[in-house]
Amino acid sequence: MIEAIKVKVMLHLSNFSIDTCKRWVKTAVLALLLFTFSLSFSSVSQAAKRPSSSMPAGNAITDGQALLRYAIPIDNKTVRELQISLEDIGNHIRSKRWGPISNDVSKASRILSIRDAEILGSIPDAKKPEAETLIAQVQERVSQLSEAVEAKDREKVIDLKAKILGSVGELQELMVTKFPFEVPTSYANLPQLKGRATVVVETEKGQITLVVDGYSAPVTAGNFVDLVDRGFYDGLPFIRSEESYVLQTGDPEGKEVGFIDPTTGKYRNIPLEVLVRDDKEPTYGITLEDAGRYRDEPVLPFSAFGTVAMARTETDPDSASSQFFFFLFEPELTPAGLNLLDGRYAVFGYVTEGKEVLEQLKQGDKIVSAKVIKGMENLVRPQV
Repeated sequence: MIEAIKVKVMLHLSNFSIDTCKRWVKTAVLALLLFTFSLSFSSVSQAAKRPSSSMPAGNAITDGQALLRYAIPIDNKTVRELQISLEDIGNHIRSKRWGPISNDVSKASRILSIRDAEILGSIPDAKKPEAETLIAQVQERVSQLSEAVEAKDREKVIDLKAKILGSVGELQELMVTKFPFEVPTSYANLPQLKGRATVVVETEKGQITLVVDGYSAPVTAGNFVDLVDRGFYDGLPFIRSEESYVLQTGDPEGKEVGFIDPTTGKYRNIPLEVLVRDDKEPTYGITLEDAGRYRDEPVLPFSAFGTVAMARTETDPDSASSQFFFFLFEPELTPAGLNLLDGRYAVFGYVTEGKEVLEQLKQGDKIVSAKVIKGMENLVRPQV
């Protein structure tokens, strides 16, 4: 049954025909819908066996910044409850459902008022003063948010929600005391990002900011940050056709040779790296499909506009080198949770600012420069 409905046309993201993307996406969505239906009778029993997840139940998340918050490797249920109550505002604000929004704000206020000690309990002593300042800031803004909801000031609610969740994300990062797993020694010759980094990409159309997540993809993220720091991407063009759903770059002079390490003189390739929700470490060197994990969810899914992932050849999961792409998510044709790219390509971050610039970029536009503005200290280069 699975073989009969498997999609044969794959997206070749280092040498693929971009003009066929639209037809591929439509076919892929239909095929996966059929596949999901065929497994629906067994899904309940399978879900019952899975460990609990930090992700809330409901519709798939399509906001990159929210996905990054949920990907932070922490186990503080109180701060997750706070985050969920605030994220939920976005589900209601578009339809102006002020009653549920008010309930969400009230819940957040109660957590901050009577359960702040539970949040601080996961913060190392040395970072507690910073955390206390952040909590006080969040409390003040939640109070302002309550007033904005009462006044039904939609724009102010949206602005305050974003600022509060930004502070909540900072709180969560303070809770991380060590890197959550050991990267296999077979990849010790590759750069690794043991945390997160922020990269600003200056293009001919404007600036794009993306957050790179080494907690979920340390080898993939480490390779990218290392190349950015070397200035590898400066001046390189983008590749995109009018009907594609990706914007790709990283191919120097169109030679498709990837990155040659000047220290060793050798081509650098990196493995496919996908962290599945509730797994303790990433899966390397094999797609989730080939591993038989058809229904497992990556921590970093292709469900947000501006998802950043590595390109590779279709036949070799470990063929990524320097080429990467921005996924131009369109919910009508690439619905979150039904995307066949999940588990096939390594996602390592999301665009957090400059999505309007990303929408404007076309084939032939160039990267002026790419710079790491935060988190460079988290890059661990191999010892030569």
